[in-house]
Amino acid sequence: MPVALFRRSAQSVAAGAARRTAKDLRVGETGTICCLEDPEMALKLLEMGCVPGVKVRLSGRAPLGDPLMLVLGDEEYTLSVRASEAATILLKE
Repeated sequence: MPVALFRRSAQSVAAGAARRTAKDLRVGETGTICCLEDPEMALKLLEMGCVPGVKVRLSGRAPLGDPLMLVLGDEEYTLSVRASEAATILLKE
């Protein structure tokens, strides 16, 4: 079964705020990456390991909320991203 990397704009309007992003996670909470919303940011995120189907856990947040520290997969790969970048990582419901 093919995996969608990007969410289409028509779905974006229909889904509205119902979709959770990595930015919405609370510290210690886990989610699974569904797709990436911004095609321009997608290449950077894909190269850093944010691939659809990978589990992501928010392990920390800077005092002012930006950047976020994400742990990817079972290998405990830690990644620090801006809040605006985390907002483009959509999670499965």
